[in-house]
Amino acid sequence: MRTPDTDLIYSNPQAQVNDFAFDAQVVEVFPDMISRSVPGYTTIIDTIGRLSQQFVQDNTTIYDLGCSLGAATLAMRKGIEAKQCKIISVDNSSAMVERCKMHINAFKGTTPVDVIEANIQDIAIENASMVVLNFTLQFIEKTERQGLIDRIAQGINEGGLLVISEKISHGDSVIDEHLINLHHDFKLANGYSELEVAQKRTALENVMRTDSIEQHINRLKSAGFKHVSPWFQCFNFISFIAIK
Repeated sequence: MRTPDTDLIYSNPQAQVNDFAFDAQVVEVFPDMISRSVPGYTTIIDTIGRLSQQFVQDNTTIYDLGCSLGAATLAMRKGIEAKQCKIISVDNSSAMVERCKMHINAFKGTTPVDVIEANIQDIAIENASMVVLNFTLQFIEKTERQGLIDRIAQGINEGGLLVISEKISHGDSVIDEHLINLHHDFKLANGYSELEVAQKRTALENVMRTDSIEQHINRLKSAGFKHVSPWFQCFNFISFIAIK
């Protein structure tokens, strides 16, 4: 059953499909959009919360880079047991930041949260025990990704954690095709039409550029993370943990 917060953005034929943007229209339906589009999203968010319980240390800072509506932020704040720490949540979409602040304020928590509108490349990472990039890096220019990961690594304390969740591609075209088809079927099973799937794919073509598993791992190790591994994968969606 479709409600006012159901994602209908691509349900009607569009003469020209514009590049995808995290604007006010997307904000209104974002929870529905991501839950029906990203397999395992709830598992990833819940696990980020459990990881915060394990990794966040007293008197440190936690960063949610590309926070959207604050799902990972809220999961971490719920899981954190450390004292005298704070969360800095960053997004460059004014519509997302405005709604994120509302979501954060709607739930009580002992860990303070500062929601900032900015490009994540401009944020100084300092005294961090945990950093999250949850489906964010894929929207950053490829030429800027290593520099961003390097700066995060420099700002994370020894033993600190970086979580990166991404859509991936493979060097193997046969595997790519099968994973894309499985994801396609996943979206159809969640109520999207062929038209919606096709138009959404067109909208994302110029703004989301995926990397391979090897590229992600090599980038993280090059930045200085000692322990790197995927911990979750479903179709062409994956999440990594990287420990400094």
